[in-house]
Amino acid sequence: MKLRLMTYNVHRCVGGDRRLDVERVAEVISAHEPDVVALQELDVGRLRTGNVDQAHRLAELLKMGFHFHPAMTVEEELYGDAILTHLPEKLIKSGPLPFYRAVPGLEPRGALWVEVMVGGKPVQIINAHLGLVPQEQKRQAAALVGESWMASDRWTAPGVLLGDFNATPYSATYRLLKAAARDAQTVSAGWGKAPTATFPSNFPFMRIDHVFLTKGLRTVNVFSPYDALARVASDHLPLVVDLEIED
Repeated sequence: MKLRLMTYNVHRCVGGDRRLDVERVAEVISAHEPDVVALQELDVGRLRTGNVDQAHRLAELLKMGFHFHPAMTVEEELYGDAILTHLPEKLIKSGPLPFYRAVPGLEPRGALWVEVMVGGKPVQIINAHLGLVPQEQKRQAAALVGESWMASDRWTAPGVLLGDFNATPYSATYRLLKAAARDAQTVSAGWGKAPTATFPSNFPFMRIDHVFLTKGLRTVNVFSPYDALARVASDHLPLVVDLEIED
């Protein structure tokens, strides 16, 4: 069985041309027909982006179901992450990741966990968006691989952890996550080609968007669209990973 995943930091649907365009982001996603989309940096009901519920609007345009987790709430305004899918699904958990108080002014961060059914087989999917400060990232990564998330009894293979980790493969944060699950862009996951960078979108040279896999999953294709639309729609390119679900 095959499963196509996309992780995409959409930068509140404001592109490199500084234009707010939810429909443009939907067009980038739709062009590649993912089964599951993990989105980061969505605005819901925020004045700065016209009070649009971006999670709901993208799901509507893509004809997908969705779950949204607000990592940050300011009165009626929300900001956070979502998982969209056309597959049968159920929400397992959503919640905050550890906040690093040593540095004032950091954004709260969160994660969202959904179970999708692929040909009658359950697949666990966690979408996460980590902070910018290395010490903050390490605490958040440790929480993800800990008992509240990936070490939970409910986390059963096959499973995927994906999102914007703001951490390159040379970082301690990445190594911590890779010790718990295989990077989809490595030989251990079945992928023998050069890894794909996604940031910044106009000249991608950093690999900070990642897909990590448990046993029972094998990578069969990886790419990031680099057409004119994808380059301008957000400050990240989407990362698309095709998986084979092993029996």
